[in-house]
Amino acid sequence: MTLPPQEAVERALQSASSDDCVVIAEEASEANLRWAGNTLTTNGVSASRRLTVIAITRHGAAARAGVVSRTGVPRERIADLVAEAEKAASESSPAEDAQALPGPDAGCRLRAANGSPAWDDPPAGTEIGVLRGFAGALGEAFGVAAAAGQRLYGFAEHTMTSLFLGSSSGLRLRHDQPSGKVELNAKTQDLVGSAWAGAGTRDFTDVDVAGLQAGLARQLGWAARRVELPAGRYETLLAPTAVADLLIYLYWSAGAKDAADGRTVFSKAGGGTRVAERLASLPVTLRSDPREPGLQCAPFVIAHASSRQSSVFDNGLPLGPTEWIRRGDLAALVQTRYSAGLSGLAVTPPIGNLILEAPGATASLDQMIGRTRRGLLLTCLWYIREVDPQTLLLTGLTRDGVYLVENGEVTGAVNNFRFNESPVAMLGRISEVGATGRALPREWSDYFSRAAMPPLRVADFNMSSVSRAS
Repeated sequence: MTLPPQEAVERALQSASSDDCVVIAEEASEANLRWAGNTLTTNGVSASRRLTVIAITRHGAAARAGVVSRTGVPRERIADLVAEAEKAASESSPAEDAQALPGPDAGCRLRAANGSPAWDDPPAGTEIGVLRGFAGALGEAFGVAAAAGQRLYGFAEHTMTSLFLGSSSGLRLRHDQPSGKVELNAKTQDLVGSAWAGAGTRDFTDVDVAGLQAGLARQLGWAARRVELPAGRYETLLAPTAVADLLIYLYWSAGAKDAADGRTVFSKAGGGTRVAERLASLPVTLRSDPREPGLQCAPFVIAHASSRQSSVFDNGLPLGPTEWIRRGDLAALVQTRYSAGLSGLAVTPPIGNLILEAPGATASLDQMIGRTRRGLLLTCLWYIREVDPQTLLLTGLTRDGVYLVENGEVTGAVNNFRFNESPVAMLGRISEVGATGRALPREWSDYFSRAAMPPLRVADFNMSSVSRAS
């Protein structure tokens, strides 16, 4: 028999004989729909449970940590899981990131600030009914697409994760995270023309299916004329989803420890980091805030393992609004308490959302198109990979929508390209920023779906070669 997550946390802590212990219990449920050729194909629901035990042994200032995580742990195996973690701790090397665990006062402050569900309340969940209104709107979109000779493909999913974090220091924290997304692909009847759109959501009440479908129909109309262009550097309008994919990777690469060790684009020549240096040509701000409306995420650190950007010893630390780039200047890097002690900078752990904005920026993507003499419109990216961490050079492909803009109008669809571009270098070539709105990254949506981005105009975006991928 599997215990409720709160009871599993308490039983694990009671079973622990190590000097310190952190236990994380998660209960997740998911509902999903899939469709192809203007027809719903499958729907389903699923549920899962995971229990993570972090055992810590201390010898003076030194500490060793052992981490074991399992799914579906029954009541009678919890003590065995704790013993595994304690054995792993005894066999591990001293942890360089060792710190005292946050105490119960951190939990009191967080509960007062967030009004989160009580520890003892049942886990939250989702079910297929959350998609009922969306499914009705999707059915109407199927009819509109079919009448226009187009086919819709895609999927929608909604998850709810209740997370319970307890420690031997007396900390008890809980966070319920709803998360949803829809990815919609429209194709011409002959399957030659293709366009993609996506949206992130907390509950599907704000997903405009008709708007997504209309936008895709417009893109397929643009593709009625095909234009072959060579590789080269082009003035490029990046749609918010493409901006999200590039800047999320920048964010993931902004670890203070790696920068201080001279490993990344954020390393300063001669030692240290580039914090306080100018990165962007315009006064853009890149920030995170666990309480950002519509993008709410965990307001405390959740670390299942230690890495160069996270520390199991920081579990439960409160998170607050953080500016990573402030009006064009690098303002902060991702810090654990350990790395902050080395760098002398503030403790700024990672947060589960990302927002880019510029003061006074109100232009829509259509308005930016109307101000373009000649350039490319890049709607989304695909298969992004890192080439060089020292410059954060990335490579990837365009897919389902790169268009030619001439004299303020989109005049045709362009062949696909492979691009080679650094998001850090790109920030230095921004010439216009549009209005910020919620944007679903296409490449990283399985890992990071809470983003708000503007469209950007970038000079000399590097389309390094022509791609025949479709």
